[in-house]
Amino acid sequence: MTTLLRGVRVFDGERFGDPADLAIVDGSIADAAQHGSGSEVAAGGGFLIPGLIDAHVHLAGPRTQELLAASGVTTALDMSSPPQLVASMRGRAGVADIRSAMLALTSPTSAHARRMSAMPGASETHVAGVADAADAVARRIAQGADYLKIVVDLPGFDRETVEALVDAAHRAGLRTVAHASRSDAVDLAERAGVDVLTHVPLDRAIDAAQAARLAESGRVVVPTLTMMRAIVERAAATGAPGPRYDPARASVRTLHAARVPVIAGTDANETPAAPASPEHGSSLHDELALLVDAGLSPVDALRAATSTAADHFGLADRGRIAPGLRADLVLLDADPTIDIAATRGIRGVWIAGDRVVGDA
Repeated sequence: MTTLLRGVRVFDGERFGDPADLAIVDGSIADAAQHGSGSEVAAGGGFLIPGLIDAHVHLAGPRTQELLAASGVTTALDMSSPPQLVASMRGRAGVADIRSAMLALTSPTSAHARRMSAMPGASETHVAGVADAADAVARRIAQGADYLKIVVDLPGFDRETVEALVDAAHRAGLRTVAHASRSDAVDLAERAGVDVLTHVPLDRAIDAAQAARLAESGRVVVPTLTMMRAIVERAAATGAPGPRYDPARASVRTLHAARVPVIAGTDANETPAAPASPEHGSSLHDELALLVDAGLSPVDALRAATSTAADHFGLADRGRIAPGLRADLVLLDADPTIDIAATRGIRGVWIAGDRVVGDA
């Protein structure tokens, strides 16, 4: 099956080109010059970007994927969900594609473990110490995990246990992601060799020296500013003293200035025990705006939700618009490199070549 997008401005990772034609053939992007016929979409000079990637979500059933797709999020990286739920949502056509860590691993003494204690199968997330690390990672591999999520709450894991989890994951070829929302947790995750930090501290901003170390060691950060702001706002609504958003924003500015890759993720969830619950799909557009507010250019923010996310999570078939890649595409009314809010003006969404938003 061939679809021709006529007169579309294509984002090349830096800028948009002049109106031109683009082909979608059997779910992949192709050179329109080699495919002269097919169903046609008059793009009318619209702005075409790669499908967006939300690099931190929590699944809440099949509706999650539909909400994501409606907002142009064509791939979602789940950071903690039961394997049975993940299996039921993989490979569905016409909705956001899913990758998952399965259930995140945590210390039974952590605040996270206490908060999630009522969740079915909560004990399956617990790793008591170094001796249990290899078996815990092996279970995730058997379940089909695409990467490993480690909750670095303090008090909770000691450095040796996190190092053991990282080592077991790396020996199996898995990236590791650390939940680290306080400065002491960021310090521990850095020393233990975790590949990806998700969240940024609310207690104290990451400073230039630490950002330089993270950059030199090849770490990447998914700051989830949407979640961090929501936590602050929820706390403020109670009238009691609580965390401030400024350290999170300042951390992203410092990380970006140090050339640490920043990836867009929201922590979207519908979990009653969560400290806040950003909405699936729409919150990614909030995240892009917050990244720009924290010092990224609109182009940097777009890459954070497309090519940068794809590069650092091993998604080689997406994140860019080029022949042979998966046809995950979003057609916009206006230019988001001028105003990042333009990502909200969606005219069409294609997932693996199927149009799921807009006229068929």
